[in-house]
Amino acid sequence: MTDTAVRAIKRVRELRSAALPAESRTGTRHPLVAVAMAAPLAVLLAVACGGWHAVVVQASSVAGLMGR
Repeated sequence: MTDTAVRAIKRVRELRSAALPAESRTGTRHPLVAVAMAAPLAVLLAVACGGWHAVVVQASSVAGLMGR
């Protein structure tokens, strides 16, 4: 059973390395690209789960502490 799992993991790694070009595996993603990828999902989750209200309440509390 263990041998099967090890072989499966090795095969997945081989397939993944063959599918991706070398430059995409070694480089890092620009922070603005990461934000552009994560921001729409974060907004969607905040609106869908009611988190938007919590963000507004926190922001108004911080603004009140700052004297604005």
